[in-house]
Amino acid sequence: MNAPRKARVERTTKESSVLVDLVLDGSGEISVETGVPFFDHMMSQLGKHSGCNLTIKTTGDVDVDSHHTVEDTSLAFGQALREALGDKSGIRRFGDATVPLDEVLVHAAVDLSGRPYLVHRQPEIVELIGTFDTTLGRHIWESIVAEARIALHIRVLEGRNAHHVLEAQFKAVARALRDAIERDARVSGVPSTKGVL
Repeated sequence: MNAPRKARVERTTKESSVLVDLVLDGSGEISVETGVPFFDHMMSQLGKHSGCNLTIKTTGDVDVDSHHTVEDTSLAFGQALREALGDKSGIRRFGDATVPLDEVLVHAAVDLSGRPYLVHRQPEIVELIGTFDTTLGRHIWESIVAEARIALHIRVLEGRNAHHVLEAQFKAVARALRDAIERDARVSGVPSTKGVL
């Protein structure tokens, strides 16, 4: 039987305190509390649709704004993903998904390569969803990619509603990750001619 793929990351700064518990081979059980409701909604999509179990508990200086809370939580999630994957032996490595959400269509592709790289394309959207600064959308992906050390491409192919544009990205990335982290019986060892990812 394969060892459970999971990680627990705690990140504490003068601006925030973050706890992330991630179980890759889960059933989509989620509990996300960051003090930033829209961000909670987005990270819940990432956990649910990736099939991972995800618990996030963050307290941050949201009295200033949500930037530090969102950034530090995203960094911790990326670190947890990297740690839970271990040496990446036996995984598919690549995943992609095209996800619709009403008028929005998003394509996401991921390579669990060990090399951080982000390509992110989306149309101009309003700057606020409630009190959430939508410019943080790209920064979430930048932060996750940096710590997870993955290559991630996200393209919004159609869309205009800001809530839908962001939410469909999280759903598409989740589905792409679901494929990439899956164990593949046809893969022995690390899926790279280098022998390491």
